[in-house]
Amino acid sequence: MRAQKFLSIVLTLIATISYAQLTIDAEIRPRAEYRHGFKTLIPDNTNAALFVSQRTRLNTKYSIDKLNFYISLQDVRVWGDVPQLNVVDANGLSIHQAWAEILLDSNFALKLGRQEVIYDDQRFFGNVGWAQQARSHDMALLKYKDGTFKLDVGLAFNQSKENLTGTNLTTPKTYKSMQYAWLHKDWSNFSGSFLFLNNGMQTPNGLKYSQTVGTHLKSKKDNLSLVANLYYQFGNDAANRDLSAYLLGLEVNYKTSTTTKVGLGVELQSGNKNGAPANNENNAFTPFYGTNHKFNGLMDYFYVGNHINNVGLLDIYAKANFKLNAKSGLTAFIHNFSAAEEINSTVSKQLGTELDLVYGYKFTKEIGFKLGYSHMFPTDGMEVLKGNSDNNTNNWAWAMVTIKPTLFTSKK
Repeated sequence: MRAQKFLSIVLTLIATISYAQLTIDAEIRPRAEYRHGFKTLIPDNTNAALFVSQRTRLNTKYSIDKLNFYISLQDVRVWGDVPQLNVVDANGLSIHQAWAEILLDSNFALKLGRQEVIYDDQRFFGNVGWAQQARSHDMALLKYKDGTFKLDVGLAFNQSKENLTGTNLTTPKTYKSMQYAWLHKDWSNFSGSFLFLNNGMQTPNGLKYSQTVGTHLKSKKDNLSLVANLYYQFGNDAANRDLSAYLLGLEVNYKTSTTTKVGLGVELQSGNKNGAPANNENNAFTPFYGTNHKFNGLMDYFYVGNHINNVGLLDIYAKANFKLNAKSGLTAFIHNFSAAEEINSTVSKQLGTELDLVYGYKFTKEIGFKLGYSHMFPTDGMEVLKGNSDNNTNNWAWAMVTIKPTLFTSKK
């Protein structure tokens, strides 16, 4: 009898798998970093940081008729943050994503749960994939797609726990309420997106909403491509000040050969004079949920947990991508930074120059290596902005291995 039951279970599983599609994959990503002036200028008599962090993920996607189901389990650690005879991890296992997507019909889908939100070049919504923990949202997402047109409507309402009364949010660095709409259209050599975001932050004086409207435009013809970002913010900030801020960005890329592509770009984010809101007005733009490490220099001096409600930023940059062979490539950036508004009456708006180099090598389909080096050349303006006038070398180096095997896959 037990044998018959076991055989019945096995046959049921085989029938289920043959009808559905199941994919299980994993990721292990250790990264060593040397930090000597990363995110801010390093003071005198201070030792550089040196450590290895690691992200480990196990991802499962299951698809059947009318349903996609996805779970991503994640562990983030620094080598040595727990003892060898470990009882409890410092951070512990967490859920990076856990969502179900209900396919309502051929055009509409409803995606529910914890999920990454990625749009366009990730300037305003991104998964922050460079960070080992990355970013995901608890939300409901209604999706519409018809040929070359897409419309997403996202809704989120966050709470710290189940309460009997009240709705005050105490989770740090988390919005209380968010609603957005993203529209996208593709043409033959052009694409355009429009975003509207209503962002609510919990404050001691109640819920304060700001609004962001913007567009991402992209054009490509032959070897030339152009990308533009335009965003405007209004409403109220978390301190209930009137908000009026903007971001303008333009990048031009040209493929000079089959192995080389060069680009020039400029991005302006508005700020406040003397680095602080005044007269109950805030003119500093905030790229709330973008992959900010990707923009404004890899050393993260701006908008990566810092430089909020400050003097803004003017970033003029050049970049080049070199394909060295079928498996390797080199990318180089040079950024010139200036404040968008006056820092003070004693220094200019010039902040400094940053050089970024990244080398990548694809060992196999599942295994990739990357090396990076960055150097910041600050000015007096940067020293005032960061509150450090010590004249030290500010650089950063890292080495990362990404291993992403597919453990199991079954197809319909």
